[in-house]
Amino acid sequence: MPECVIVIPCHNEAARLDVDAVRNFLCTVPGTGIVTVDDGSSDGTRILLEEIAAAFPERCAVVVLPENRGKAEAVRAGVLRALEWKPELVGYWDADLATPFETVELMRSEFLRNPQLELVTGCRLRRLGGEVRRSLMRHLIGRCFATAASLLLRLPVYDTQCGAKLFRGDTAELLFAEPFLTRWLFDVELFFRFEASRGRVAALRRILEFPLPVWRDVGGSQLTLRSAPRILAEFLRLVRSFRRIRRRMICGRSSETIRKRAER
Repeated sequence: MPECVIVIPCHNEAARLDVDAVRNFLCTVPGTGIVTVDDGSSDGTRILLEEIAAAFPERCAVVVLPENRGKAEAVRAGVLRALEWKPELVGYWDADLATPFETVELMRSEFLRNPQLELVTGCRLRRLGGEVRRSLMRHLIGRCFATAASLLLRLPVYDTQCGAKLFRGDTAELLFAEPFLTRWLFDVELFFRFEASRGRVAALRRILEFPLPVWRDVGGSQLTLRSAPRILAEFLRLVRSFRRIRRRMICGRSSETIRKRAER
């Protein structure tokens, strides 16, 4: 069984998905697996995903959603499938592979360096020595949104929306247990859930933002300026729901503590 499983959500990605890169990753990186999710695609995405899975039946699986449910539910469905393998680490990667697969091993090594870590999240920080190619418009919009999310979260997160994240298996099981409130801003809700379940001080010690050495903006994204009103509405919904999320996660944390004490 794979020790690290990457979930790739796909919706009409037949023209963008780099099948060779996926196959190369499975061939060259031992102990890894991939779960792809066909989120109600209407093109040839499902056929491509099933061909990949057929070539690596022990380390690759396909989850098919009969209708488009949005990235949040697609990732969640893939993570729940990945957890059936009981891996040490579970993560998700955007299908455009703007973050190359080589970064998976770099992020995995951070867990070995620091056993306290539960979440390593990619950070698209433009800096000397890094190759982060992002359009000016997307960069400015992203910075405004990330700043607002950071203030709300009470966590100094630079890049909440980066589509490259790795979790410890038991942490993923906790954070993905329930459906998300939004279709696109589930990344922010993940941080909400983590902070609520661990407490702010502990969360600061257990999350690492990993500056990506390479990230290339790939054309064809389904998020455009026309998506802005919908994203703003989802963000306001999260703001209103934050207290409820925090209360629910704290109750879940208390129940888990009681259960562990009873087992001793």
